[in-house]
Amino acid sequence: MIMPLTSTRISPDWPCQVKTPGSYDWERSAAKWLRELIPARYASYPALIRHPVLLARHAQIQVQQEIRVARTALQTARAELPMLGMPESVIEHTIKMYAAEVLQLQHIARSVRAVSEALSGRGTSR
Repeated sequence: MIMPLTSTRISPDWPCQVKTPGSYDWERSAAKWLRELIPARYASYPALIRHPVLLARHAQIQVQQEIRVARTALQTARAELPMLGMPESVIEHTIKMYAAEVLQLQHIARSVRAVSEALSGRGTSR
């Protein structure tokens, strides 16, 4: 049996760990990926398990907070790390690390937004 190809267009920010919307078990793959983005203690809350849209909302908030933390660390590193006795080479490496982390988190935020939109667009209320 030949399965027809669908022309579902997904965002370039769509996470590779999540199946294409509409495909078999895609919501489960989305929920699994979203749970990996939040602190483990939240992953077992029944409301977040039963409602993927709520889980996506929490992941969006979580990632936005992580972006704020990384930006603050980046903005204050040059002033605060010398007072902690860090050598210049460590400070420069740390600044690069935080800058890369901000970029990575921004990409994750876009991915979470794409998954969230797909989940809510279906109108599921499990």
